[in-house]
Amino acid sequence: MTDVLTRQELLRRAAAGGAIFTVPGLLAACGGSSSKSASSNHTLAKTLRFGNWPLYIDINEKTKSHPSLTQFQKKTGVHVQYTEDINDNATYFGKIQGPLSRGQSIDRDIIVMTDNSRYPSLLIKKGWVEKLDKSAIPNIKNLVPALQHPNWDQNRDYSLPWQSGLTGIAYNDKLTDPVLTVPDLLENPKLKGKITLLQGAGDTMPLIFAANGDDPLKVTDASWNRAIKVVKKAVDSGQIRQFTGNDYSGPLAKGDLKACFAWSGDVVQLQADNKHLHWNLPKDGGGIWTDNMLIPKGGNVYTASVYMNFAYEPKIAAEIEDYVNYICPVVGAKEVLLKQDPAVAKNTLIFPTKAMLDNAHNFDAAALNNEKYITEWQNLISG
Repeated sequence: MTDVLTRQELLRRAAAGGAIFTVPGLLAACGGSSSKSASSNHTLAKTLRFGNWPLYIDINEKTKSHPSLTQFQKKTGVHVQYTEDINDNATYFGKIQGPLSRGQSIDRDIIVMTDNSRYPSLLIKKGWVEKLDKSAIPNIKNLVPALQHPNWDQNRDYSLPWQSGLTGIAYNDKLTDPVLTVPDLLENPKLKGKITLLQGAGDTMPLIFAANGDDPLKVTDASWNRAIKVVKKAVDSGQIRQFTGNDYSGPLAKGDLKACFAWSGDVVQLQADNKHLHWNLPKDGGGIWTDNMLIPKGGNVYTASVYMNFAYEPKIAAEIEDYVNYICPVVGAKEVLLKQDPAVAKNTLIFPTKAMLDNAHNFDAAALNNEKYITEWQNLISG
């Protein structure tokens, strides 16, 4: 996986980072618990310190407050220091690895990082995150089945999903017939020079592997080499114009691209202004990524776990989802939204069908941390 700004990080996350938002009427307290870790202490801290990406929680546009956080405060008495300080996984990891490697707190009880980057699995491997207090999270039962057992955290001992998205193929029906498979995208001469793939190996490779009939979750040297060969052939032939972050969205909307690998959340937003854009999960399989809540070392485990439980109440999850429009990880939220906002509830790019989720793949965390693969991928996309 290359350490670059990818996917929605420019649409959703280009807002200025570092701004601290607190529940209305409350000062942003500095510090949650007096102890370095509260994993065995079932006393709520005065403050929950939550670091997240910009524009990634429900917002009252008039007051610029976060209604769900206000409800959490009223229910628990815990002040919330909500900081939008994560603008890409690599940069944020670079910021926190120094203190964590020295056993120092980073003054956060919850952080949110993406599983198709190398960093959630790396944080666990290095012992820099705390185990969840599952006794405080009975609502973990509401986690959608498709996200219950990622290969980098098999039993969700260290993480819970915040939101997810799908990676598939987008196309413009004014410029091309439907593009429904990876081979069509990479081999159709009518698309030559008018397609893009994604810069992140964790974004692009699940689709290539699936099209090859290989398992994206169990990468071998042989399957990796097959996938690299497919992509390199399309690069050498001029089929692929370039590899992008989510900067594909502008050319796709304007018609400069006929088709591309794209994230479902982007296309939901783009379709509002361009009805000729379509998104599909390839028949052989697409990709899925998840932004995960993690408790860094030094965070208050009990308070963070109580918040996670709160966020997994279907009513609260629905309120958050109704604003952010990504894939909700909480069973029951759709039923709430069917009454409150049916258009969102019925959008399969926000609430995918079981068949869609069953056909969407994450990528092998070990491969994302394989230096040989990282170097080979970087050389290919920058060549």
